[in-house]
Formats: sequence, C-alpha cells, structure tokens
Amino acid sequence: MGKHSRTLKTLRDIALEYGSSEQPDLASMARELGRVVHQNAATLANRLAPLRARQRGFERWLLAERNKPALSVLVMAWPPNHLTPVHDHAGLWGLEVALAGALEVQSYARDSASGDLRMLGRDWLGPGDGTWFEGDENHAHRCRNLSRHDTALTLHVYGGDLAQFFAYEQTGPSGGWIAQPQQSRIAGRLRG
Repeated sequence: MGKHSRTLKTLRDIALEYGSSEQPDLASMARELGRVVHQNAATLANRLAPLRARQRGFERWLLAERNKPALSVLVMAWPPNHLTPVHDHAGLWGLEVALAGALEVQSYARDSASGDLRMLGRDWLGPGDGTWFEGDENHAHRCRNLSRHDTALTLHVYGGDLAQFFAYEQTGPSGGWIAQPQQSRIAGRLRG
C-alpha cells in the first residue's frame, strides 16, 4: 500500500504547490499531473480500484483542501456512460485530469446578457490527459464517461470549494436555457 498512497500524495502535493497563487499556471499544473499519472498508471489503478468497484453512482472524494489561497483537490468516480448536465463552476478556475478510463468534456460559453449557451468544443481525456478553465463565470461544460462498462476516475483541482453551482437545461431544441441551483456532495475523504 505504501507506493500506492505515495502516488496519490504526489498528485495532491503537485496540485497544492502549483495552486499556491490566486491565478496558477494551469497548463504547467496539468502537464506535471499528467506526467505522474502516465508514469504511475498501474499503481493508481491498484490504489483506486475500490472506488471503481463501488458502483454507487457518481461520487466526489476530497483529497485535499486549503483556505489561502483557496483550493480543493478531488477524485471523482464516473459510472459507465454517466453524463452530467451542462454546469458551471461558480466562477472558479479548474483543472481535470483523467486517472482511469476515458472522459469526454464539452465546453460551453454562456452569454451573460441572455443566459444562452453556445458549445465551443470538446476534449477527450484518457489517463494522464487534462483540460482546464480559467475563473470565468460564463464558462460551463458537460462531462461523460465514454465507457459502457467501466467506471472512470478523474482528478479535479479547483480554485476554491465548489459547494454550489448552476446546472443548465435547454427548454427545447432551439429554446433558451434554464439555470437550476445545485449543491455538491462529498462521498468521503481520501488519504494521500
């Protein structure tokens, strides 16, 4: 278990180090986290196998948090074919790195006047791949586990506590978007 927990601790420590300013270099953080994931894929798979086997739906696990500057590090479990609604991140910056499995991330821009959303593009993440967003209140995205059979795991680093956010639902094929307030839940705490 020693090497397994060291790898998770290394990811936590990288996130805390690179996230030590209000506006961190997210590209550098993603590159360093991705390097560790690529080098330790088998170790991470073993360490996190219990999360992949839980089969309790989408879960968020806290790995670390800090108040100044604000930062939270989470591991998320995505059940097979799970799709989130389009959602924002309450103006926080954020970074996501795939640990196991594959995730699709569709990015949207929200028009601040009308509230309408426009899809900007999509990324496909495999183990060690990352994507990020700056602290923009008009950024939103939707994530989906690309597997029909396996739980995917991702590491998320946010510039604060994402306790509350908005999910967006389109009223029809060409209709407007309705914002619904949401609250995050933490399934538990992981030890690094």
